[in-house]
Amino acid sequence: MIIDPTAIGEAAERIEPHVHRTALLNSAPMSERHDAEIAIKCEHLQVTGSFKVRGSANVVHGLSEDDAALGVVTASSGNHGIGVATAAASRGISATIYLPEQASPSKVAQIRRLGATIETVPGSDSAIAETAARNHAEATGLIYISPYNDPSVVAGQGTIAKEILEDGARPDAVVVSVGGGGLIGGIGTWLKAHSPTTRVIGASALNDRAMAASVAAGEITNPAASPTFSDGTAGGLEDHTITFEICRRVVDEWIDVTETDIAAAVATMIDDHHQLIEGSAGLALAAATHYAEAHRGERIVVVSCGANVSSRSLGAMLALGS
Repeated sequence: MIIDPTAIGEAAERIEPHVHRTALLNSAPMSERHDAEIAIKCEHLQVTGSFKVRGSANVVHGLSEDDAALGVVTASSGNHGIGVATAAASRGISATIYLPEQASPSKVAQIRRLGATIETVPGSDSAIAETAARNHAEATGLIYISPYNDPSVVAGQGTIAKEILEDGARPDAVVVSVGGGGLIGGIGTWLKAHSPTTRVIGASALNDRAMAASVAAGEITNPAASPTFSDGTAGGLEDHTITFEICRRVVDEWIDVTETDIAAAVATMIDDHHQLIEGSAGLALAAATHYAEAHRGERIVVVSCGANVSSRSLGAMLALGS
């Protein structure tokens, strides 16, 4: 395997003081509607409002004292930047975050409050921000933390699957939103090692599906994308990202989701459980319902990956999905 599952176990010990062990919520409403046993891994209740802090904390708290003293730099559509800024603040080191200028204002504001330096690049594509951040790291000697193209980041995200199994779930399928592939790569790596009969289902926004398209093509490709409510998964892939090969190996099925279905899932989560989630979490919930319709009676865990949504985006989703 590209990521050794033992690295995920080590990551769980390293990040334990810095993250929440989030709840596994059995969703009676979803289960009844779709004739399946559906549980939600509530990463939207994570300390930063997103799973991203897991991978960030694993990198930051794994740095040597000399490397940490230099500071870190990253690129993000928002949630990874929040995770890196949070981890850096917990270790007392500096962080510079490159963001697309069209990043969610609420996420930008949260990064700024955490004390990180913010740099913006034109447009909405996080891949452009990634290039700028890598160039800055090379020029300054700062440690670059990829949103997904880093074994330590992938290992940190994989701790979610470890918790799911430890909390007693033995799911037939786990459904995960996919952007750069770090989240599903880590989760899939742990599941293939410790619950090999569990199917790993990748959820892609139909409007922006670089990883799913790349796996289908057999090579990394960045097809034209349209705006999506799932801004946490938006953007192209870096050339030679390790997550491409990981996704090819661990993802058993891909489900594309429309913007209407993303919006409806966000609204339904509020109605069912009175909990707020962002579009990228709605993406996974919508895909889980599609999967459940074709697999009646199965045990399904869906990873609700975040809750960092602006009032403007939430309003638009509720208007469309209610």
